[in-house]
Amino acid sequence: MIYDKNNIFAKIIRGEIPAKKVYEDENILAFYDISKASPIHVLVIPKGEFIDFIDFVSKETPHKIASFFQKVSQISQDLKIVDAGFRLITNNGSDAHQTVKHFHVHILAGKKLGPLISADNQLR
Repeated sequence: MIYDKNNIFAKIIRGEIPAKKVYEDENILAFYDISKASPIHVLVIPKGEFIDFIDFVSKETPHKIASFFQKVSQISQDLKIVDAGFRLITNNGSDAHQTVKHFHVHILAGKKLGPLISADNQLR
């Protein structure tokens, strides 16, 4: 699969679409999801052209992979959600319902999230 340089996250990174930013540096952008699934719903994306998690870890250096997830941890702490709890999600591929083909991590918090999969195996 070829990276689509016109996906919505690429446009947000380039500043073509506005976003309510939580954090930004030369490698990472974090912003509030406009279709929030919980009271706190932040997306964290690398600024490189990575389609999904597998693409990210296979193309990026170990140092940058570790730095990305360290920053996800720091953002979670800055949001003051660590004590109450939070969920990290990344969807990889169509069966996982990945809707934007740019690797990203969802940080969900602000309410009791319940189990990830219900008794009938449907995602909540």
